[in-house]
This record gives sequence, C-alpha cells and structure tokens, in this order.
Amino acid sequence: MDFFPAIDLRHGRVVRLTQGDDARATVYGDDPERVLRSFAEAGVRRAHVVDLDAALGDGPQTDLVRRLAAVPLGERPEIQLGGGLRDRDSILAALDAGCFRAVVGSLAARQPDLFIELAEELADRLVPALDVHHQEVRTAGWQQGSGTSPEELAARFAELPCPAVLVTDVERDGTMDGPNIHLARRVGELSGIPALVSGGVRSLADLEAARRSPGVGGVVVGRALYEGEFELAQALAVCEGEADAEDFASPGGER
Repeated sequence: MDFFPAIDLRHGRVVRLTQGDDARATVYGDDPERVLRSFAEAGVRRAHVVDLDAALGDGPQTDLVRRLAAVPLGERPEIQLGGGLRDRDSILAALDAGCFRAVVGSLAARQPDLFIELAEELADRLVPALDVHHQEVRTAGWQQGSGTSPEELAARFAELPCPAVLVTDVERDGTMDGPNIHLARRVGELSGIPALVSGGVRSLADLEAARRSPGVGGVVVGRALYEGEFELAQALAVCEGEADAEDFASPGGER
C-alpha cells in the first residue's frame, strides 16, 4: 500500500488545518523544501502536496510549487499536487512543472464529463478527489456543496485510467480521530480505482487497517506524522507489509 506524507502549503509555510477550517491552522514549519527533502532521506517515494492558497481562492503558490518540483528526484519524493486545479490549464501546468500526478476535486464534482475526458487524455496522471461531508462531496476548498454523493461520483468514474481516487472525510481531517476506511473502501470498490484514505489517521494500527482493506491502495497522513505519533520508518514498514502495528508496540505506546 502506498504511503503519502502530506505537505499543506499556506502562505509559503507547512500547515495543517482542522476539518478544512483556515482559522484552525497549525504551523509546522517555514521551509517546505526542507520537509520534502527530509521525507526522501527517510525513504519516502511519494508525497501529497496541497496548495491551500489556491484551494481557498487566494491565488496559487506557483513559484513555490515549481521550486519544490525542481529539486532533483532522489533528493525529494515524487509530488502528487492538489489544491485549486480547476481547469485544464492549471492541471497541465502542475504536470509540466514536474509533479507526477494532479489531484482534481472541484472540477471532478462539478464537471464530471470534462474530468472523464481529461482523465482519458492524461492516463495515469489524474487523481479524482472526493472530499466528503455528511455524505455530500464538497468543492472549492471544501467550502461549497456539490449536491452529489460520493457513491454517485465513484460510479461515474468507474474504470477510468486513474492511478488512485483520493477520499477525504472532512469531519475527520486533522482531528486524529481515526480514518473513515469504510468510506474509502466503498468508493474504491464502486469506482474500480484504488482509494487513498485521507483524514483522521492517528496510529500505526490505522495504517494496518487500511492496508488490509480491499479497495484501498494507499493512505495520506499529516498531523499524526508531524506530531510524532509514529515515525516515518515505522509507517513505511506497516504500509509496505513488512511489519504490523504490534511489532512497534511498547509500554509507552507506538513510538
């Protein structure tokens, strides 16, 4: 199973929001490039990077994204970029900058026919994002409803040449209350596309549960990693099936 540590970019800094609320942001660093390089040093192959400025309508952090993507591979993980990619030009710009995948949420929900066309044109490069709140897919940085259920969109995207579908439970994002693996599994099975679980991961046991779930192909982790709930090496071992959560258990917890 793929493991994606998350780097959320807000005004050039590494942050995490709670339930997508910009007023509930925690800053974890002022040097995203250093964070990205540290992931590669730990053996991470892929990272999930989100431009929150673009997602929230403040304009894309184009120069920063280009600088991150310009770091030579091997010194950084491959970048899966999301946030504000709402038209063909912005999607192509992200891929042309050196990102290996583009994560597309609002366009996928609002214009599914156009997304299907782009996904077929850009095979294996686009990841549809289903950001779910109260059984409705949200758009525009989770600020607007779409009137569409995750099951409806998953069925529309069935068998598209997409490498993954990102499934975020908005209520759990940034809370470390445990991920909604059931939702991700359902979307993965309906779409036939491996689901990436996002939102709420708190422990190595959560990673193991995701790994053992049919329809799930990966997990995105943010706050739990930055706050030291487990180590990168441990997460990679569990996600890759080289160890189980209990292998790292100790009287003091999973550390």
